[in-house]
Formats: sequence, structure tokens, C-alpha cells
Amino acid sequence: METASSNGILTEDSLAELSSLAESAGAEVVGEVYQKLRSADPRTFIGRGKAVEVREMAQARAATLAIFDDALSPAQSRNLEDELKLRVVDRAQLILDIFAQRARTREGKLQVEVAQLSYLQPRLTRRWTHLSRQTAGSAGGGRIGTRGPGETQLEVDRRRVRERLTYLKKRLHEVARTRSIQRRRRIDAPFATVALVGYTNSGKSSLMNALTDAGVEAADRPFSTLDPTIRRLVLPGNQAVMLADTVGFIHRLPHLLIEAFKATLEEVRTADLLLHVIDASSPLLDERMAIVEQVLEAIDAGDKPRLLVLNKIDLLPEPPGRRYEHPCVPISAVTRQGLDELMRAMARMLAPQRREIAVSLPLSRGDLIAMARRDGEILSEEYRDGTVAMRARVTPAVAGRLRKAAIDA
Repeated sequence: METASSNGILTEDSLAELSSLAESAGAEVVGEVYQKLRSADPRTFIGRGKAVEVREMAQARAATLAIFDDALSPAQSRNLEDELKLRVVDRAQLILDIFAQRARTREGKLQVEVAQLSYLQPRLTRRWTHLSRQTAGSAGGGRIGTRGPGETQLEVDRRRVRERLTYLKKRLHEVARTRSIQRRRRIDAPFATVALVGYTNSGKSSLMNALTDAGVEAADRPFSTLDPTIRRLVLPGNQAVMLADTVGFIHRLPHLLIEAFKATLEEVRTADLLLHVIDASSPLLDERMAIVEQVLEAIDAGDKPRLLVLNKIDLLPEPPGRRYEHPCVPISAVTRQGLDELMRAMARMLAPQRREIAVSLPLSRGDLIAMARRDGEILSEEYRDGTVAMRARVTPAVAGRLRKAAIDA
């Protein structure tokens, strides 16, 4: 259910996306209702009359769950469950559930649990029916040596959630530190980093597989993959880059998830180039592009150089002809149409980061000579008197290593 359109997404389109999310989470959608209100009812969000209508529809269709497209306060959720006689979740809780199902790595599971507990913390009052019971000191409920005022079950629950959150955040901090070390090593390595970003189900994982044979799961459903994947890709001009696939964005992506996935999204913030993958066949193309831009701004990546990748052009009757603010390449990750041009465009955009150098190296430094050949573009080589005079176009990291070992340094 939703009250009105937002972020340029019409109510009907947002509900269609909510239906897709529900099915992706494993639910069967048996009906939908929407309502336009000037303001939400503070008690039940939708008002008593609409609540009666929804309850009767749910009973007639044997529904067991009501999913709201808008964010609900803890009190609204509790009151709605009383009115509807159903379990009630909102969009954020639904997305959190999908993330919980899809997380595969230890890091992903930690991130999702932090987001879920952060969401649950203010809602504990409606999670228990035994809140007034004492955990210690109640008649017959305590053991010898434990009698006293004790804690209510609610206080115990809140304390356990706080303790668990503290523990998880500490673990995530350790993960973030490890990622930071790995990231510094990649920065020192002779590779630029390119991050795939885009609206969920735009085809990022399919593109990752098409470019690198990464074997990432690519399914026609929202958030088919959550955990980041990084692979080496060689562009024209023998320019090697690290290509990173990241979690997809979505309309009303819960802020809790953005916070929890900061370590993962750091790959986006530190990338040299963003590939903004767009579903060119979607009628909501412009709205979804705007949502991705909003999320990039929220994670401080709005000023990153980007290349727009118009994916799924095989589903269009004719090639897209409009102009965009950023460089754009139309492709189909499924049919591989346009991938060569995409690789050339990536190489062109990253070319300014490479430097042309001229050095003389001793032949004993075959490791550096091989590095320049493998990770750079050799413009000329001349061998004489146990040395090689080389002109090459390489990244700053490789240039620094070559100059350090050069005979004429």
C-alpha cells in the first residue's frame, strides 16, 4: 500500500515494484490497495475506514501478511496489526528480509544483521506478549539468590539487542579495516578500479559475467547478488583494471542498509571510474537514473567520473538516440552487443590517468620489464649493453616503480 507518488515514481509503478520485491522474498501477492491522502493517519497510517476495507479483502483472499510501501512507525505497525488481524511489514522491512535471504559471505550477513537489529530496536514493544513478566524476582519465576526487582522482559530484550549491535559493529569495524588494507594494496598495485553501479535488476551482474567470466549469479529479480565481486579486466591498449560489482540501489533504499553496507560501498567511493548500468528497456529509466544519482550523492560518490551503460538494448525496437549529461554506450550484456565499444570507452576515460615515461632498465630487472608489458602499453624498446631503453604508457604506480629502478634515476 502507498499513499502517493514520490521521487518521480508514480504510485502504480511503486506498487508494481513492491509486488516484485514481495515475490522475490517468497510471498504470493493476492491483491493490492492504494490510497491518496493529504497526510497519513498518525494512528493507523491509512485511517479506520480503509483499514476495515483492507481487513475484509485480506479475509476474503486468505491473506496472512500486509506489506506497506511507505515507512510505518512502530505505533502504526502495532495498531495496524490489531486492526487488520494480520502481520504487517513496511517496504524497508521487506527489503531487509530479502537482503537477509541473499547474503552469502560472513561480511554480508553481519551487515544485514546490523541493519535488521537497528530497525528492530525501536519496535521491540510490539514483538513480545510477555513484556510485564519479570525475569528475576517474580513469584515462582526466580531461582534462589536471584529474587529482587529484576528486569522486565522488554528491558532484557533491549539490552540484548544493544549488546549484539555493539558486538556486530565491532566486527564490521574490523572488516572495514581489513578492506581498507586490501584497498590500499590495490591502490599501490598498477591497476585502476572501475565500479559497477545501478538500479537493482539493471543487469550489472550479467555485464560483470560478460566482461570477466566472473560467474556471478545473475537472475531476473531484485537484489540477486549482494556481496561485492572484484575481477581483473584488460582493456584495449593493454590497460588492466579491477572491475568491482556492487549491490544494486532501489527506490527508498533503507538508510539502515546504506549505513550497514558502508564498507562494501567504499568500493564505489574509491573507484577511478563508475559504470552506471541502466535498464534501457524500462519505462522508468529517467526516474531510476535519478534515484541512483541520489544514492551516489548520499555516499559521497556524486563527483566520480562515470560512464553510462544503456543495457538491454536487445529489448528495444530501435537503438536509443537521446543525449545524456555523461558519456554513454548502448549495450546488451546478454547478446554482447556493444561490449567492444564499452571497453574502448572505458580505456579512453581512464587514459588521462596513465603517464608516458622513458626509462633505461638493467636487463636483470626482468620483473619490472614484464610488469610494464603486462600492465602498460609499450611504445618502444631498444636493447643495448645489458640494458633496455623503454618508452611506455603506464599507471602512476608502475611509473614510480620503473623510475625507482631506472639506471639514470
